[in-house]
Amino acid sequence: MYVRISTTLGDILVKLYDETPLHRDNFIKLAKEGYYNGTIFHRVIKDFMIQGGDPNSKNPTPERRYGTGGPDYTIEAEIKPNLFHKRGALAAARQGDEVNPERRSSGSQFYIVWGKQYQTNQMAQLDKQMLMQAQQQIFNELVQENRTKIMELRRNRDQASLMELQDDLLAQTNAIAKERGIKGLSDEQKDIYSTIGGTPHLDGQYTVFGEVVEGLDVVGKIQETDTLSGDRPKQDIVMTVTVED
Repeated sequence: MYVRISTTLGDILVKLYDETPLHRDNFIKLAKEGYYNGTIFHRVIKDFMIQGGDPNSKNPTPERRYGTGGPDYTIEAEIKPNLFHKRGALAAARQGDEVNPERRSSGSQFYIVWGKQYQTNQMAQLDKQMLMQAQQQIFNELVQENRTKIMELRRNRDQASLMELQDDLLAQTNAIAKERGIKGLSDEQKDIYSTIGGTPHLDGQYTVFGEVVEGLDVVGKIQETDTLSGDRPKQDIVMTVTVED
């Protein structure tokens, strides 16, 4: 399935992935309803990404910050290891882990990746960083599962047992990482991030559900635009989103 994002700076044609059906179907539904028409790219960060999809940004007020609007639902995460944040990737925005540990996506807000290209000598450090990030994610999940026990030990000021539990969770983290075959960046990621570019630190954190197939130069123009405080473009970039036949 394809959708066309027509903007005041040009058109962006996006292919939606079948591997993420919940996000694909929701995006198509909203597009057909005209939900996005008249909204703006309300957050733009050079060499990073462009973000839109806030319904409150229709008929925008000058200098107002947007980014909190959306429908009254979120979408179950569909984070896939083979769908990552290369330049041109379409991904769903979401609230942070502290209030959204399941990493559920916003019902409407999305971003398109720009990022940067990584040199060969940067890949080793990036690979190590991504491995540590994946391990931290597993550890956080285990902490959440043991939250009641941890709070009880803290109330009792039982530091010895807390340290013992922490060591056990670290051992479980390493075992799970090994079981899942987590090894840092894949060969495909290394190739993409060193040639096309992107934002690898977002991999495994947000759902990627499509990619730009035409109009990447338009994404480039948008991410270059001058912005106000809060990363809102000085000149509103209005969009219309339609489903391609």
